[in-house]
Amino acid sequence: MRARLVLPTALVAAVSVAATACQAPAAKVTTDGPRTASAAVDYNPQPYDKIKDGGTYTTAGTFDDQGNPFNVNATLTAARVWSWYNADAITYSPAGEVRYNPDYYSDVKVTVDGGDQKVVLTLNPKATFNDGTPIDWRAIEATWKANNGSDKEYAAASTDGYDRITAVERGKDAKQAVIRFKGVNPAWPALFSTFLHPKAATVGNFNTAYVKKAHPEWGTGPYTVGSWDTHSGNITFVRNPGWWGKKGKLDKRVYVNLESTAAVNAFKNGQLDYTSAVDAESLKQLKGLKGTEIRSGGSPFEYSLNVNTRSPILADKAVRKAVIESVDRPQIARIQFQGLDYKEPLPGSAVLYSFQKGYEDNVAAAVKYAPGDAPKTLDAAGWKPGPDGIRVKDGKKLEIGYTLLGDDPLGKATAGALAAMLKPAGIHLVIKKGDDADFAKILNERRFDLILSGNRSMDPFGARYLCDFYCTGRDSNLTGAGTPALDKEIRATSAIADLTEQAAAVNKAERKALAQYAFLPLFSGPSTYGVKKGLANVGATIFHSPLPETVGWQK
Repeated sequence: MRARLVLPTALVAAVSVAATACQAPAAKVTTDGPRTASAAVDYNPQPYDKIKDGGTYTTAGTFDDQGNPFNVNATLTAARVWSWYNADAITYSPAGEVRYNPDYYSDVKVTVDGGDQKVVLTLNPKATFNDGTPIDWRAIEATWKANNGSDKEYAAASTDGYDRITAVERGKDAKQAVIRFKGVNPAWPALFSTFLHPKAATVGNFNTAYVKKAHPEWGTGPYTVGSWDTHSGNITFVRNPGWWGKKGKLDKRVYVNLESTAAVNAFKNGQLDYTSAVDAESLKQLKGLKGTEIRSGGSPFEYSLNVNTRSPILADKAVRKAVIESVDRPQIARIQFQGLDYKEPLPGSAVLYSFQKGYEDNVAAAVKYAPGDAPKTLDAAGWKPGPDGIRVKDGKKLEIGYTLLGDDPLGKATAGALAAMLKPAGIHLVIKKGDDADFAKILNERRFDLILSGNRSMDPFGARYLCDFYCTGRDSNLTGAGTPALDKEIRATSAIADLTEQAAAVNKAERKALAQYAFLPLFSGPSTYGVKKGLANVGATIFHSPLPETVGWQK
């Protein structure tokens, strides 16, 4: 899961300010377009007592190959499905303020002594996993040990933050966990927003137990698995009889396994209660439908172009530079947003959005769109124009693959545009069709030259994951780029407690990483949905994830 970090200005203040360090103002707009990304929300927020008892909420979606959100192979869908039958112990307001769920953490104390941070979590006495195991300090310890990187057998999505914990200990009793850090880590809520059952935290179970399988016995929360059809991919959640908090308002929460284009038709036919408007055509189909409203707001999401440095032809930095110089990002954004009546500034960072404190446009500072320079870059590297316009070096043509997944028309249009952009430089882009189901495998095995991928921020602590994007040896660094010296500089940013200094260091390191010409942020886009009227706490929420028990139909 991608996360976000902004560090405050003083050691002691850090732990108290962390919850409000990432404000989300409205987009600033000038005559030549927006200067900041939209932070608007639109989700019909309603208090618990204004939601009807009963009803079903159905959307498109399914389980992925890897259902453990802590695993490097997990996706956004895995995280969303997980949250319906596991702990949502820490959530965030749309602007990023931290909210502790008292059903799990009845008390939280954060102190700094001698420059080192201590977090004391007192767990709710009633908190219990579905198999009867108490949720206590051992769940916190198990989550830490599985993710701190000390045992390389764990395929952890990220060790950052966990690797700065020196100990997780039993407190005054088993229901209290004492977490000790080396230095100060205001982003600690991102580490324990959910947690693992100790049985799920063995190497074998962490890596494989959730592959196309649910484990409701290791879960907890207001809902549990009713049915999980491995053949169809459909999932139904029902109220959990063992839940000690406010009961879920819904009788059932249903995921139906459908592609995006089929989902729009299913919504129009009344089979779904909510669907994404992924492009202008789907938005057109959803607008004006009886009993439907369009909810649209900003998005903590970003799509980027990944350049595989381990591909033989792209190991040549000059070729990567020519590719990046040729990519017209505004044109790609126009393709994506056509018909949506939406504009945004080009993203300048992988880890912060322009409405967040500390953001800088590192892309503009590190690389440039210079199609006229791309041929010169290739000339200097020994790539000569061939008779068909495709450059050649050592008898090999400059042909680069672009992996296109699914049948999305926007994806096809973007691929065609990229091919046209690279052609004047003498680069032939070969578009290769891939299956959506193979997405994780293609990325993990780096079976691509160029590919688009997206990341969604599940919380506001972005810079915490700087290393995941750019450090060598990280599976999440899809490009394979990086150097040991840059790794060291990136890791050092996490130890800086002063907000201004830390933000400056993060931006400086990211500019160096982007100058390797392997990763290019392209666009974010709006969060736009068709929603049945009356559905509460669902829609464009930025960083907010409404608790499952609060989702339902308004009275």
